[in-house]
Amino acid sequence: MNIQQEQHSEQQWLIRVAGRLDHELTPQLNTILNEHIEAGHYHLIVDLSQTTYINSGGLRCLVSAWRKVRENQGNLILCGLNSRLMNTFSMVGFDKVFQIITDCNQLPDNS
Repeated sequence: MNIQQEQHSEQQWLIRVAGRLDHELTPQLNTILNEHIEAGHYHLIVDLSQTTYINSGGLRCLVSAWRKVRENQGNLILCGLNSRLMNTFSMVGFDKVFQIITDCNQLPDNS
């Protein structure tokens, strides 16, 4: 399990999460997202194509970051959710909150 980050476009940062987004990985993702937001990066893409599981803490982490970027006229886009993750997001209504892109290879250049 790990998290990688790279600049996707002039204004967007891509954060790839691999493994289980649970009590072990969520604090690391939370730190990375907050560092980006504090640095003024308000257009974030979180690639969950290699994420096998997400717990409530992982969901809270993503929603918290989404709120912060939205307060700064930004966006947090999710991509690559497998069917299990998509079911989780749908069940709690987050599929209506987040912009979710099925294929991470089809990312927009601007948020």
